[in-house]
Amino acid sequence: MSEKNDDLKKVVNQALAEQKVPHVKLDKMKPSTVDIDKLTKPSKETHQEYWGKGLTFLAIVLIILLVVSIIGFVGEHGLATFFSDHVNIIHFLTSTDWDPTQGKNHVGALAMIVTSFLVTLISALIAAPFAIAVALFMTEYSSKRSAKFLQSVTELLVGIPSVVYGFLGLTIIVPAIRNIFGGTGFGILAATLVLFVMVLPTITSLTVDALKAVPTELKNSSAALGATRWQTIYHVILRASTPRILTAIIFGMARAFGEALAVQMVIGNAVLMPYNLVSPSATLTSQLTSQMGNTVMGTLPNNALWSLALLLLLMSLLFNFLVHLIGKKGKK
Repeated sequence: MSEKNDDLKKVVNQALAEQKVPHVKLDKMKPSTVDIDKLTKPSKETHQEYWGKGLTFLAIVLIILLVVSIIGFVGEHGLATFFSDHVNIIHFLTSTDWDPTQGKNHVGALAMIVTSFLVTLISALIAAPFAIAVALFMTEYSSKRSAKFLQSVTELLVGIPSVVYGFLGLTIIVPAIRNIFGGTGFGILAATLVLFVMVLPTITSLTVDALKAVPTELKNSSAALGATRWQTIYHVILRASTPRILTAIIFGMARAFGEALAVQMVIGNAVLMPYNLVSPSATLTSQLTSQMGNTVMGTLPNNALWSLALLLLLMSLLFNFLVHLIGKKGKK
């Protein structure tokens, strides 16, 4: 060990003697004052590096444990319906008879699954064109001041609580639908219009980022070939940003699929197969929020609700998978 220190001291002394531009910290250091033990010990910065890595690793481990715990907890209680209560999974997915208090033969979630998908798809189909149009105006036509104003409005819409959207839908949209189409006013149409407003800012913000990510060289090349602004937008910008725009739409669909409180307030909460857009129905989330407090833990009605939660979790994972899949194709 002493031989290594001696060799290291020789190297340091030689470096100090030959340095042309003296180092700030080593300017007053002479070869005779070199402390090899101090040089070989970890510095304060090194300890800070170790602490930073340790805290980062700890945070990652905690996040992984949290995600695994949530998936495990929901999975355990959701699968109890099929393993403990012996409900047929095919019957669960294909039957429209939902009344778990009457026994295992009355646990069918098809009506809620269909309604959830209809509400999500229709709201996304309505919101996507508006979001793309607003994003194009913000990035291609408006001034910087107008774009900042629209961005502020979009962020404001994101920050409004779900219960406010639901209350507005209950007091404005539901009565309007009742006056125009008749009936109670509750149903898929009311939920779709509420979700349209809720997912619009999400899709718009992500679409703006997608359009801004298009290289300027592509726009300039299109303009150099004599294309008009709209031709450049349609043939260059939109096509180059299509994968990112699809990702934005999927994020909006994920938000719509998982929304609970606002949908519960305007959809009617009747577990029936929807035969039109203005008949009361129920989604997976609305049934969960309205019935979870009315069941006893470990019973069939409670386990059936956990099975609905497991379906929601699987759909969230599916949406994330689609986002990553589209992202990979976009990079290619």
